[in-house]
Amino acid sequence: MPAFRPAAYRVRPMIDVAMCIGRDHDPWLVLLAVFVCCTGAFAIMQMFGRAQVTDGPQRIAWLFLTAVGAGATIWCTHFVAMLAYRAGVPVRLDPVLTIVSLIAAVIGTGMGFGIAVSHRSRFYSIAGGGVVGLAISGMHFTGMAAYRIDGLVEWRIPYVAASVLCAVVFAGAALSAFASPRLGRYRVATSTGLLVTAIATLHFVAMTALRITPLRLSAAPLEPGQMQALALATALVGLVVIAAGVFAALIDRWTRSDAMDRLHHMAMNDALTGLPNRVNFKSELKHQLELARANGSQLGVVAIDLNRFKEINDIHGHQAGDQVLVLVAQRMASQLGRHEMVARFGGDEFVALTRFEHPSQLTLFTDRLKAAVEAPLALGQFDARVGGSFGVAVYPADADDAETLMNNADLAMFRAKSQRSPTPCYYDAPLDEAIRDRRELANDLRIALDRGDLQLHYQVQTSVTTHEVTGYEALLRWTHPERGPIGPSEFIPIAEENGLILPLGEWVLRRACADAAGWASEAKVAINVSPMQLAHADLPRLFHQVLLDTGLPPRRLEIELTETAIFADRDRALHVLRQIKAMGIGVALDDFGTGYSSLETLRAFPFDKIKLDRLFVSELESPQAVAIVRAVLALGKSLSIPVLAEGIETERQLGVLRREGCDEVQGFLLGYPQALAEYGQPGRISEPPRAGAA
Repeated sequence: MPAFRPAAYRVRPMIDVAMCIGRDHDPWLVLLAVFVCCTGAFAIMQMFGRAQVTDGPQRIAWLFLTAVGAGATIWCTHFVAMLAYRAGVPVRLDPVLTIVSLIAAVIGTGMGFGIAVSHRSRFYSIAGGGVVGLAISGMHFTGMAAYRIDGLVEWRIPYVAASVLCAVVFAGAALSAFASPRLGRYRVATSTGLLVTAIATLHFVAMTALRITPLRLSAAPLEPGQMQALALATALVGLVVIAAGVFAALIDRWTRSDAMDRLHHMAMNDALTGLPNRVNFKSELKHQLELARANGSQLGVVAIDLNRFKEINDIHGHQAGDQVLVLVAQRMASQLGRHEMVARFGGDEFVALTRFEHPSQLTLFTDRLKAAVEAPLALGQFDARVGGSFGVAVYPADADDAETLMNNADLAMFRAKSQRSPTPCYYDAPLDEAIRDRRELANDLRIALDRGDLQLHYQVQTSVTTHEVTGYEALLRWTHPERGPIGPSEFIPIAEENGLILPLGEWVLRRACADAAGWASEAKVAINVSPMQLAHADLPRLFHQVLLDTGLPPRRLEIELTETAIFADRDRALHVLRQIKAMGIGVALDDFGTGYSSLETLRAFPFDKIKLDRLFVSELESPQAVAIVRAVLALGKSLSIPVLAEGIETERQLGVLRREGCDEVQGFLLGYPQALAEYGQPGRISEPPRAGAA
């Protein structure tokens, strides 16, 4: 046995490693070991990545697969490399220690990866990597113990220490790099390379530390072919295990990718029609705007609202309505060409866009969409035609950004719908700004209603003969924070157009009843009821509930409505009015003398009061107006219905009405509409100021 010479391994250790690899190993089997190591390391990092982003039982499962893959990779790399090692003496493997080395690798790496994912910090990643490095070292030296050689084995301790240090450092760096967000998409490649380096340096530096002195020179070592066959079999087993882990990770990734694709489709498309939704359309619109700016082309946005969709829903049901939406969507989608898109925003509202060079292309686009919308629809047992209102806005003529472009197209569509235009309406700033202004007012009114920024003013009603107060009419007032006072004649139609009249009417009813319940007098409070409120089936129930909540006796509440409200659905309106009157609530016919003024209405329903329109009172100097007033008063007396004249502003008007036998009056002469606080003490509301004191 050669003498032990320390200087031989203290000088140029890297050259020793290189000589060991080149002289003492089969190069083909070394390449196979490197392939197994690289493939396995990549699979390990893939599975470890899944363990990082999961928790609970899923994390435990992925850690188990990672540990098995890591153990198989280290074990196969070691034994293929060992079979590549040319010992020059007979070699045999201890089966027990061989299996123990695999188990040690699986358990050790599992502990290391578990530590690395237990906390989101760099320290735990490095510490876990260090444990993985120790597991690599433990597997190697356990495997070397299973490597039985007919000779004397000598280990050079500095190389052994260096090999373990390399494994710990590079494995710690691998898991630290994998957890680093700064590496981005390169973190998998970086961590894989570092893990391969940890395994490779451990093996080859440790093998450099090994020196063998043969004892049985007569015995022949295994044939190279046998060594290669055994190495290939070992590598094949390891690669199968590694491949199982890789495919598990890939299947999980594909499954998640499919699920994400489905979720993305659901998030970006309408569930009913399959068309792009609002979010998808806005994204595409911004993209097309960028392209239009870059190449100097134009962009057209078309807002579409189906005309008779509600009618189909009401008559044939929502299922038929859904069929209409699906068919219309399919037809419009079939008309799309390059740089064109149609989306559903909700309900029966669609929006389309096209990028074009010449205005004629935009015209053809809207014609195609219009033809698709207006074509007959076969819906099982019936056919339908819906039609649509089209509004068009163009970039850059009408707007320079996506949001304004859509808003302007919507305004043009609203104008087309209100005018019942048979052709698309193009955005026109002077015309459509008025619509925009009304929409802004509607939004401000909704906010004012939610915040309670509205007010009720009360105008006194008095008896002509006794001058006693008979009641007060509640009048809604709105002071806009920027525009100042806005009259009911302006904001009430806006409330009706935008679905606010019902909550607005309920607010007025509750507030008026609550105020009146606190008055010292027994005066009535009168509120106006709109046609939309009267058409609501739950109106009597609302009145009943409000009276219960406020404690106001029904006899002190009176509703005022015009004949127009009754005429919309006469039978239904009269049925609702009878229910209200049965509670003890008074019902007054407002603005009599204008509109329809049908005597049949007076015959069909026993009103508690007739309110003569201010138009006739203001012209009482005319003999014709006096004659009409005299006729209305005579009609009221013959039907035993009191008559109240509105708009009394002069003593002369009051004198004429007194002479003709009018029952009650209301107007500026008797008192201006005022807020409750302006009447002084709440208990003295029955004594409002006269006109001169207002």
